[in-house]
Parts: sequence; C-alpha cells; structure tokens
Amino acid sequence: MIREVTQNDAAAIAGIYNYYVEKTIITFETETVSTTGMQERIASISSPYPYFVYEVDGRVVGYCYATLWKKRQAYHHTVESAVYVDPGSRNKGIGRALMQRLIYTLKQISVHAVIACISIPNPESIRLHESLGFEKVSHFREVGWKLNIWVDVSDWELLL
Repeated sequence: MIREVTQNDAAAIAGIYNYYVEKTIITFETETVSTTGMQERIASISSPYPYFVYEVDGRVVGYCYATLWKKRQAYHHTVESAVYVDPGSRNKGIGRALMQRLIYTLKQISVHAVIACISIPNPESIRLHESLGFEKVSHFREVGWKLNIWVDVSDWELLL
C-alpha cells in the first residue's frame, strides 16, 4: 500500500535511510539521521511537495519524495526526486510503484521536470529511472569521497 507520509513514519524511514548512509555510496551523507532529525526533514519536505511511503503488513519498506531542486525562482517547476527501499525488500517493484505514484502526483501539481541525482555505480537505480523515462543529462566524475573511494554522480531527467 502506498500512502502519504506521517510523522509516525520517521523511525522506519530513518532506519531505511541509515542503512544507505552507513553501508553504501548511494547517499553522500556520512552521519546517520535520528528519528527527530527525520521528523524535521519530513515536515520540511512534505509541506510543499509529495512524500510517500510503501507499507507491507503495516511496516514501512520504502519511501520516496520530491524536493526543491535549486532555490532560484526560475527553477520553481523543477524538483529532485529520491527513492529508498529497505534492503530486504528490493527488487520487488516497490521503488517503481513509489516513483510512478510520485510522477503522477507531480504532474497534477504542474511540475515540469524531475531530476534524479544518482551516485555511480548504481545499476538498479539507473534501470529503474530509465524504465520510467528518465534520460541521463550529466555526469560528474569523482565529486564525492565516501567509503574510501571517489564517487561519480550522474543526473537523470524526466520532463513531464
């Protein structure tokens, strides 16, 4: 089941996200996020933009949201998307379902472009985004240092 996020989801979302913080290059954050910190993020993101969770048997196993891509006014109709799935629930269509719901909702609120910033390598995310119509529009080499390696980043864009 996909539904809108609530503050009660913060601990589950922090748990999913912190796995990626500690074990992967998928996020460039290096410090875990507390439940309170995640509640603050949820409040600031979900007020102006869509933010969804995916539940299985009452347990949050994935989430996605859109947020402001850049602050300048001319970017008003462009957002950045993010999607995370619990490691034990990956490759089950959860990320796809979340992103489809997000894209549908963004169309309803007159968003024109969605940007997905993907750390490389991340073949699962690339496949997901390409299957949804995103196209690679940039590639930055060695812009992040995490887990003792230099990490590339690519931007993928979907025009709605």
